[in-house]
Amino acid sequence: MNDVVTIVLLITGTAFALLASVAVVRMPDLYTRMHGATKSATLGVGCTILAAAVQFADMETTTVAILVIGFIFLTTPVAAHMIGRAAHQQNVPKWSGTVVDESPLADSANEDHEMR
Repeated sequence: MNDVVTIVLLITGTAFALLASVAVVRMPDLYTRMHGATKSATLGVGCTILAAAVQFADMETTTVAILVIGFIFLTTPVAAHMIGRAAHQQNVPKWSGTVVDESPLADSANEDHEMR
């Protein structure tokens, strides 16, 4: 039974990692590439590490796997947000198909410079 669960988790993790790599290649701008890569890669790595925890099935490996998955799930979105924020503040061009930019970052950056 452990082998079946491990195989399913590994296939799922591999599929998400493949989806992340396709997103990096196919998406039109930094923001959409980053979104596709961080969401899919996080789930891919999470499934792969979870497969290792299921396969080894001891308390130490499971504890470390859960801690690593938690760390990745907490840090990856924060890192993506900070990269996206820095790119937005540096006026990295958006895809020509972007219809509206509802981000308050541009307005707050301008206000910060006006106050100084």
